[in-house]
Amino acid sequence: MTTFAGRINKLFGTDGGVMLSLYDAFPDDFDPQTSPLIVTIDGLDVPLYCDRFERRGVNGATAAFADFDTERRARELVGKEFRVEVQDEGDDDEFYLEDLVGFEVEATIPGDNVSHSGRITDFYDHEANPLFELEVDGRTVLVPAVEEFIAHIDFDAERIHLVLPEGLLDLE
Repeated sequence: MTTFAGRINKLFGTDGGVMLSLYDAFPDDFDPQTSPLIVTIDGLDVPLYCDRFERRGVNGATAAFADFDTERRARELVGKEFRVEVQDEGDDDEFYLEDLVGFEVEATIPGDNVSHSGRITDFYDHEANPLFELEVDGRTVLVPAVEEFIAHIDFDAERIHLVLPEGLLDLE
């Protein structure tokens, strides 16, 4: 997804350099070696790959582009807004419950001093009642896959801590 990230304000130097104003949407991790600035010239989107890019404070930068290497050519860019490719940040934290299959489980019950260990062996996706299949203490148990029971998920260690109501792990 591209977003408007700044404006080319004025010329900088005599070798085609320009000064940029950066909007708040300009990404902090912008890599000028791999990502172009995109401007619209005569109705066409034109990628501008930076030969030189240098941040100047929080909201400014200087840049030079390979195809705009003279003052006369760079003057064509002055006043134009540019866009950059940005990652949709909402996707970074998104996961699906079926992604938890294979995770180690530690299940506790409030008021019970026993911790039950096991693994999520399957996930049953039903809109009315999604379920985890757990292999806990040598037994197979179905547990509702609801947010209220999930106390903590450690994605790096592939571990999940569940706090379950009394009687849910009883098979007798």
